[in-house]
Amino acid sequence: MISEAFFKFVSFLPFLLSKKLLIPKRWTLNCIMAKLKIAVICSSNMNRSMEAHSVLSKRSFTVDSYGTGDKVKIPGKSQREPNIYPFGTTYKEIHSDLIGKDKQLYTENGMLHILDRNIRIKDRPEKFQESGLRYDVILTCEEKVYDLVIEHFENNDSSHSHLAHVINLDIIDNPEDATIGAFHFLDLASKLESCEDLDDEIDEIVHEFEDKCDRPVLHSVVFY
Repeated sequence: MISEAFFKFVSFLPFLLSKKLLIPKRWTLNCIMAKLKIAVICSSNMNRSMEAHSVLSKRSFTVDSYGTGDKVKIPGKSQREPNIYPFGTTYKEIHSDLIGKDKQLYTENGMLHILDRNIRIKDRPEKFQESGLRYDVILTCEEKVYDLVIEHFENNDSSHSHLAHVINLDIIDNPEDATIGAFHFLDLASKLESCEDLDDEIDEIVHEFEDKCDRPVLHSVVFY
């Protein structure tokens, strides 16, 4: 929905122009252009996508986060014993469950801290394949997730009424790398949102982003 502030700004433009005031081009474009709708996706909507969600939302981006896995999986007492929850289980419920199982362990491995952060952002993990929302840019945190997102669009009837760019940057699933990856996504999102023609400029932006990150970046176009 277009804000009241937008209409006030547009109605005020003729007066500014009549006074021949110098208005920075980037400022006027950012005020007039709609903000990009961004989705960040990892496997379980627990660590990597939520860290990026936190960083981007604090910078006033329009962002949501999702997972693509069958279940929400987080570390357990060993690699063979992960904690598994269905999508729809709230972060508070997972937090309480882990405290009941071994508060010291999940404090030391950082899971309770991660869940505390998630609780401040939204209620529960969400599955991308079940979302009915549309996005302009979809950022994925590993190639498997990227493939599942592409597969989701290929398996659904498209009216070709809305184009979206899917961009993947592989991020290791731990708190430290999630933070680094989130700031990489912040840098990318800032460049994408500030460009004048996203579809025309995105290839060059992604290429420069890949060089800066010094790791492979995947990019595809999908349609809703």
